[in-house]
Amino acid sequence: MAWWILLAAGLLEVVWAVGLKYTEGFTRFWPSCVTAVALIGSMYLLSVAVRDLPIGTAYAVWVGIGAAGTAILGMAVLNEPVSAVRLFFMILLGIAILGLKFSTTAA
Repeated sequence: MAWWILLAAGLLEVVWAVGLKYTEGFTRFWPSCVTAVALIGSMYLLSVAVRDLPIGTAYAVWVGIGAAGTAILGMAVLNEPVSAVRLFFMILLGIAILGLKFSTTAA
């Protein structure tokens, strides 16, 4: 269950990271509210997941999900550059996340 909670925390990290783009420096009310709620939710879920998972593993996976998801949405939605090299490293990041998950014996 802790891994599912960590996945949800990582996905909320993607929401708040991408949401930062739409807040325009926290000058837009609703995007700022969504970003703040996602940030608080992400941190809360991370704190719940680390009850059962090692903090180093959980934090690395959380950051990895957030970084990969944010980069993917940036390319797909925000017209950020897409290149073979970028996609290659995104795949490596995904492999690293899975490696951490499958090499951790907790929960």
